Amino acid sequence: MLSVVKREKLYRSKIHTEVISGKLYLLIASIWDEESPMGIVFMCVSTNPSLMAKEGIKGVDNQRKHYVEICNIVQGDVSAEVIATDYEGMIKEGEELAALNPHIVVKVPCIADGIKAVKYFTSKGIRTNCTLVFSVGQALLAAKAGATYVSPFVGRLDDICEDGIALVGKIVEMYRYYGYTTQVLAASIRHTAHIMQCIEVGADVATCPLSAIKGLLNHPLTDSGLKKFLEDYKRVNG
Repeated sequence: MLSVVKREKLYRSKIHTEVISGKLYLLIASIWDEESPMGIVFMCVSTNPSLMAKEGIKGVDNQRKHYVEICNIVQGDVSAEVIATDYEGMIKEGEELAALNPHIVVKVPCIADGIKAVKYFTSKGIRTNCTLVFSVGQALLAAKAGATYVSPFVGRLDDICEDGIALVGKIVEMYRYYGYTTQVLAASIRHTAHIMQCIEVGADVATCPLSAIKGLLNHPLTDSGLKKFLEDYKRVNG
């Protein structure tokens, strides 16, 4: 994920979509690559160790350099995940990540020490993304600790025959009922239908592969309608 040497690799990364006036929408334009069929505005980018490994980015220094390069392109929130699983390690690593660039959001796993770390980071004004959330209870604890984002994993729940979208909806409902300001970031989006379902249940943000976003453009009536328009034009104008 997230090579900024060639922008086409950045297109393969996870892309945040954001909400305005309660509507989840995709931001189109700005970052353009001649090999890409459309431009995409990367308001935010989400990373994790698996995506870094997929792109072959090795070593702490290289990964952190990559985060800074991403921040310089995106100019929006960039979630950078800690590797440590103990409280002290997460604090040390998270503070180092946050110091890299103001756009960095420290990504912390939803475990006991992770919740403690979120609370600490919140007290220091460091924004957080509490990740690997699979239940309403986990989302509640993250919000009470002051997480900026909470990331329920839709696709991974679907993989074990649970309803990932339903979980997103339940978290959204809970946050609105109790007035929590934590944003629901729907993660592990697998396809276009997931995006539309996230809109329906009120997700604030979603991390989406480019293929799912491009799927929003597709409709057979658009294709047939355009074909008919062009045929009629040529019939009259030659």
